[in-house]
Amino acid sequence: MRSSARRLLILSAVFILTGVSAAQQKPGMLSGAFPPEKLKELLLPADAWHPFPKASEREQWLRLPEAVRAAHTRLAESHLGSIWETLRASLFLDFVRNGNRSRYEAVSFGRRTKLAELVLGECMEGKGRFLDEIMDGIWTICEETYWGVPAHVGAQKKGPGLPDVFEPTVDLFAAETGMLLAWTDYLLGEQLDKLSPLVRERIRYEVERRILAVNLERDDFWWMGVKGQRLNNWTPWICSNWLAAILLLKSDAEKRIQSVQKILSCLDRFLGAYPADGGCDEGPGYWDRAGGSLYDCLELLHSTSQGQINVFDQALIKEIARYIGRAYIYDRYYINFADAASKLNASASLIFRFGRSIGDQDLAGFGALLAKQQQLGKDALQGSFGALGRILPALFQLEELLSAPPKEPLWQDIWLPELQVMAARSQQGSAASLYLAAKGGHNDESHNHNDVGNFIVYADGFPALIDVGVETYTAKTFSSRRYEIWTMQSGFHNLPTINGEMQKNGRQFQARDVLYNSNPKETTFSLDLAKAYPEEAGVASWKRTLRLVRGSEVILEERYALRKIEKPLLLTLMSWRQPELVEEGRIILKNPENLKASSLSIRYDKGFFRANIETIPIDDDRLRSSWGDKIYRILLTAEKMPIKGEYTVRISMDKNLGQK
Repeated sequence: MRSSARRLLILSAVFILTGVSAAQQKPGMLSGAFPPEKLKELLLPADAWHPFPKASEREQWLRLPEAVRAAHTRLAESHLGSIWETLRASLFLDFVRNGNRSRYEAVSFGRRTKLAELVLGECMEGKGRFLDEIMDGIWTICEETYWGVPAHVGAQKKGPGLPDVFEPTVDLFAAETGMLLAWTDYLLGEQLDKLSPLVRERIRYEVERRILAVNLERDDFWWMGVKGQRLNNWTPWICSNWLAAILLLKSDAEKRIQSVQKILSCLDRFLGAYPADGGCDEGPGYWDRAGGSLYDCLELLHSTSQGQINVFDQALIKEIARYIGRAYIYDRYYINFADAASKLNASASLIFRFGRSIGDQDLAGFGALLAKQQQLGKDALQGSFGALGRILPALFQLEELLSAPPKEPLWQDIWLPELQVMAARSQQGSAASLYLAAKGGHNDESHNHNDVGNFIVYADGFPALIDVGVETYTAKTFSSRRYEIWTMQSGFHNLPTINGEMQKNGRQFQARDVLYNSNPKETTFSLDLAKAYPEEAGVASWKRTLRLVRGSEVILEERYALRKIEKPLLLTLMSWRQPELVEEGRIILKNPENLKASSLSIRYDKGFFRANIETIPIDDDRLRSSWGDKIYRILLTAEKMPIKGEYTVRISMDKNLGQK
């Protein structure tokens, strides 16, 4: 095996080269390579495309594992005779009245999950006993005024509030609904026609008027990027569902080609701004609907063209795929900068299939590992809102996934130079001892937190110093008041507050002089934080250096020069493990009782800092799922400091347990 340093140099060289090639590929990677006349040759007509067995093709459904079929049937049975809960106008208005988006979404998403579970139950059993419930679900959803959610209805010309029935707009969940109904039509069309031909007519009418016609006719949705808007996961996520609906339902050949070509152009704009290193600035929690939904699009195109539309050999596509393995820490933990949770149940099937498509056995092995961890094959397969577009390929490639050799992506060093994110662990292939991840970047990233220079530390695979993440979304989360939320502020990240000033949001608040270096003994990451703070902070320079000495310690060194000193310096360290100030200059991070891992020591200059520890109760469900009922904020305060100086904080293991 090559040494870590040699592998890293090779990887950096690849990024330097692919940075040029990817930039050359980005304009027209898809739309340029596959213009309308080419699409006419390559795309199968809707009635000729047969990606999965229909419900009437019993033999292939009966080949699925008995445990999986039984579990899906039980889910469908649980809905027999149940009520389709009403989506009330007053519930929709929660968002503008009090900022709550969760109550409406729970009912809306619940309807869609219920329909998908009924459809899959009927496909598994094939006896017709769920068909009336399925028809009721189709009709109920088709009767909705708006298929999206209250948080997104502001795209309409009349603005936020109730949806305007005369102006359908397409958000993430309207597109998801179109996809769900399209796959329902594909799988159960024959059976639905026996109930009434008007059921499928209604599906096609509603998907056409709400999704297909709207997206083809309009160019003003921001997620299309026609006017140079900055794009994020919305683009591939919506495009993947829009594309599935077109391929399954659209019979007009000319409009079908026009629609697919428009999708390719949208995806090209998305790819055009993507870092050549494949880094997702929205974090691994959003990779599933950024890089992952891009894969959904590419897989659909590959299937409907019988393999002729194939860009899986492109460097940028490969790097986008690999990001999720690079963000992996251990167990269910991932690097969670931005609006990302620390714990993920990443899609095993998606990762496996993406890895296989790009010819990366390590990534495919990661998917196989996740499949074993998640015990796939023993229960019903899950997908967001019961999304059939993800569950169907997972079902019919389950046998291959479960038989593939697992591989855990415990790489010693990760460096994403465009995203300015690094990670390093003590040992290649092991979660034992210390792990460090850190970021540079700027404070106008997608799903941004004011966190330039933030870092996290794990020990024996489990959190020690953490990025808190984000609370449950409300109206405030994506408003002008976003940075009033404590989890978005640099004062609740592992960063200094200087002269009473935290970092500010905006592209101009950024890292400078970012440097990265790695060798077999240690990995070093340094950057100047001065420009991440406003003028009021009085920072001339603030060089932060983070160093992982493998198997030994993480060292934080700060060298600064200020123009003034008006308030004490505060250095925040956020911890999942309970801190105990054993003596001034030394803090122990104690492990939860059920965690068999090493404790850590934080050592600091007691002549420079005094320590205070705050307990932060967690009552938000989203944060609680990562951290439990509380986290801790360590505040190191420098009452007296020179206007120019330096300090060091050391984080080390108290003892080492066995390798993981």
